[in-house]
Amino acid sequence: MARSDVLIEFGIALPVALVVASLIAWVVRLVFRRRLSLPLSVMIIVSIVGLSVGMLLAGSLFSGLRLWMPTTILLAFGCSVALSFLVAGIAAAAGAGAAAIDVPALLAAGESDRVEFKETARWNVREEKKDARMEQIVAKTVAAFLNSSGGTLVIGVTDDGTATGLDRDYATLRTPDADRFELWLRDLLTASLGKNAATLPKIRFARIDGKEVCAVRCPRSPEPVFLAQGNARELWVRVGNSTRAFGVDEAVAYVSRHFTPRISDVVLGRR
Repeated sequence: MARSDVLIEFGIALPVALVVASLIAWVVRLVFRRRLSLPLSVMIIVSIVGLSVGMLLAGSLFSGLRLWMPTTILLAFGCSVALSFLVAGIAAAAGAGAAAIDVPALLAAGESDRVEFKETARWNVREEKKDARMEQIVAKTVAAFLNSSGGTLVIGVTDDGTATGLDRDYATLRTPDADRFELWLRDLLTASLGKNAATLPKIRFARIDGKEVCAVRCPRSPEPVFLAQGNARELWVRVGNSTRAFGVDEAVAYVSRHFTPRISDVVLGRR
């Protein structure tokens, strides 16, 4: 029985291409780290497209080439690496621009359904002491933004938009600086909202009138985020300018309506 060498080569090439594309995508994500928001699945697809482009170029520029010849392999690999880094670079640059937070503009505009001000995150201003209840308020606000249309929480600012700074919160930390505060805030969100939800917000610091404030930009979460309080798990959302918890019936209806997968979520691997 006659055999088809072309089909055999193609059958071998498919899994090899997938492995190579996966390795390239993994290396690209390792290089860009947190600057790259595109998931690994998207980068693998980009790498596969690059391999295809390279083979098309090899077939167009050189006659008589076969699939496993060095020229074909080098062109395919080179195009895949180049395209992967190009896409990752563009995505990282776009993400960096989107992550920039214009804090003065937020303070000038005031609080809204997408903006919330908190004077402190750990310090009870009235009782003049560290208070875990303040931490829970921060976690609830972040959860509500994630469960709604997104928003920005600015810490170190009074309700009227006056910057008071983070000195009182810094004083409760072992090392009183922005790096330690961000580490504490990430740990708080991880413990309260879970590891996946804690990675979503972008945390930035800005100096306003000589006072350092912290802006936490929260995107719309692709899945519901529940706040853990003891053994209970609550769904918090933004309703106008306020943050409120939904009861079981309200939560079920809200989740079914608000978290219906969108085409963009499916394409980017977020659902």
